[in-house]
Amino acid sequence: MGVSDNKERRRYKRLPIELELEIDEIFKQDNVIVSNIGASISVYDISRSGIGFVSEANLPVGYYFRGNIQFSNGDFFRVVIKIVRSTDTDGNKKVYGAEFVGLAPFLADKVDNYERSLKSNK
Repeated sequence: MGVSDNKERRRYKRLPIELELEIDEIFKQDNVIVSNIGASISVYDISRSGIGFVSEANLPVGYYFRGNIQFSNGDFFRVVIKIVRSTDTDGNKKVYGAEFVGLAPFLADKVDNYERSLKSNK
């Protein structure tokens, strides 16, 4: 399966974004909590359903973390994010895919607002 096949399966358009987040704690639904993670992540794309990011940290798939998504247009929202995939890269970083959990539609609309702001700045 090639890269183009992955894009066709996606429900929402991926938008480029540069965003830094800190992860202090990850957790699973069965009350397993790992504290004092201290991991930095660099978010490189966002959609209405999730984010793509890179990190040097080894974060387990299936775990959740909380984040504050801040757009350059001033919009922001707080969200719970579930790590759904991890891929090794050359070097010491990993590429992750993560989905928003329980994001209200009016908050997901902020991603659409961000897309419109990207188009108007071109």
